[in-house]
Amino acid sequence: MHPPMMLPPPPSPGDAEPSGARDMDDEDLVEELLATVNSARAFVDFRRTQRKECANLLRWLQLVLPLLEELRDAAPPLTEDAYHRLALLGRAFSAARRLLRSCHDGSKIFLALESEAVLGRFRSVYERMNSALDGMPYSELAISDEVKEQVELMNAQLTRSKKRTDTQDIELSMDLMVILENRDDERNADRAILERLAKKLELQTLADLRAETMAIKKLISERNGQSGDSTKQIIELLNKFKEVAGVDEKNVLGEVSMTKSLEKCPSLMIPNDFLCPITLAIMTDPVIVASGQTYERRSIQKWLDSGERTCPKTRQQLAHLSLAPNYALKNLILQWCDKNKVELEKREPEPGAELDEQQRGAGEDIPSLVEGLSSIHPDVQRKSVKRIRMLSKECPENRTLIADSGGIPALIGLLACPDKKLQENTVTSLLNLSIDESIKRHITRGGAIPLIIEILWNGSPEAQENSAATLFSLSMLDENKLTIGRLGGIAPLVELLRNGTVRGKKDAATAIFNLVLNQQNKGRAAQAGIVPALLRIIDDRALNMVDEALSISVLLSSHAACCAELGTPPFMEKLVRLIKDGTPKNKECALSVLLELGTKNKPLLVHALRFGLHEDLSKISKTGTSRAQRKANSLIQLARKC
Repeated sequence: MHPPMMLPPPPSPGDAEPSGARDMDDEDLVEELLATVNSARAFVDFRRTQRKECANLLRWLQLVLPLLEELRDAAPPLTEDAYHRLALLGRAFSAARRLLRSCHDGSKIFLALESEAVLGRFRSVYERMNSALDGMPYSELAISDEVKEQVELMNAQLTRSKKRTDTQDIELSMDLMVILENRDDERNADRAILERLAKKLELQTLADLRAETMAIKKLISERNGQSGDSTKQIIELLNKFKEVAGVDEKNVLGEVSMTKSLEKCPSLMIPNDFLCPITLAIMTDPVIVASGQTYERRSIQKWLDSGERTCPKTRQQLAHLSLAPNYALKNLILQWCDKNKVELEKREPEPGAELDEQQRGAGEDIPSLVEGLSSIHPDVQRKSVKRIRMLSKECPENRTLIADSGGIPALIGLLACPDKKLQENTVTSLLNLSIDESIKRHITRGGAIPLIIEILWNGSPEAQENSAATLFSLSMLDENKLTIGRLGGIAPLVELLRNGTVRGKKDAATAIFNLVLNQQNKGRAAQAGIVPALLRIIDDRALNMVDEALSISVLLSSHAACCAELGTPPFMEKLVRLIKDGTPKNKECALSVLLELGTKNKPLLVHALRFGLHEDLSKISKTGTSRAQRKANSLIQLARKC
């Protein structure tokens, strides 16, 4: 029987002091401790979001092994105190093994969404190990001084680790929040966030996505219908990651789909070569890619349209993107279907498929369109850039061809044109092109950033929106964060956050969040008036951007100037209001900011508590979301110290 994937529960009060009765012999207890540690050490490949903590925990388990091995070899009779301490250590080791298993084969999406809870579980394991080792009677155990010194050093590290504050990946948290808002954005800005998330969570390959699907199925089974909202978010994210990867599955969490005709004859052994490696459905239009592998045309085309340039099965880089019909295999499939009385499902053309073909076929016109960007005739320029905007929107092949044909410098040259509509189409074309990482660098090195910032100040409302989205997309590269800040990109983003359209404010908030991940940009944001702008956003509940504003505030609170502006009684009162009356997500974010500021400035926390916050914190600690409960409990503990 496999241990459950769900995270282990916190220690119960009974864990603090084991009963006086001995459940097993001394030798058996030591052997069980060794077996638990060795089985925990078998987990070596962990989810990226928890790798650091897993590595620390494994290192500490490794350091305690010599103690157990000397106890096994010397086999001294254990006093009641020694036995109870080792029993406590055994419980801590079991919790550590369960946690490592969860981080080894659990759902990556679940572990990312619950990253704070996972960190809390690690802290709980550290506390249990520390508690067991603190009173260990080494003099009664007949161990060497060297081993004793090693274990005591390790225990000192455990003591320090308990005092560390949570180190949640704030960038990951914001990315998840933006995507789960499910904005109706037809541009490529949100797709860039999805690609960053997929890369960070290592959910880019077909094999990884299949493993994630199975892990989520297991999680849903263990939850037994509970945590419905969280489960819905996990499924939604999985669906988005599969869409980005080009995986064609209608029922994301169902068994691999088969055609209805094949479902009627499940006893048939379908030859493996007849099944598409992506969908595992029988192929109706098999095609060969450059690596020599065969796929269903529709499935592999989605994969390529998502920007991939590798073979899904072999991960080999494709020398070209041509798809050659596999007539021989198609004939074999038709013969097999005829012999077994299986009727292949006839697929209707997908909506927009004809347009996609037209767009891909238009690639032959791209060099002439790029040439038209430099025409002396304004009408030719306008028509060319409008067409390039459309062609660059969806098709990766077109984006590559535009860049290879010299389109990047030609487009950058048009950014300074006084024609507002031409500016808008040009900056939007660059936004579409910037989804490709290599093109991001071409755009930056071509000197586009100062010109995009100028449009952000003076362009039309739509051009300003798309300029903000373009700066966000370019800032996905860490070196561009500093470049955009140094060239003055933060001030117009703050201005857009203050006075832009609703969509412009959202684009500005996303870009600002990404940029202030850089410490130097926090000071620039403070000088540009970011704090008053955020306070206005928080006051405007109808705008529905409170969570974004508070998430930026958490980042800014590590900068002295921003912290001084945020850390005022009126702002603390706003946080109290949100904790009392906000949405569950508002409460989470407000509690995070209050905890961050209150930790630095105890009198401000006392001021906030005067508004009757104790009762709300107590209620949230029992009935709030998991993250809100943790923040509320931390605030309750901090309030007691105050």
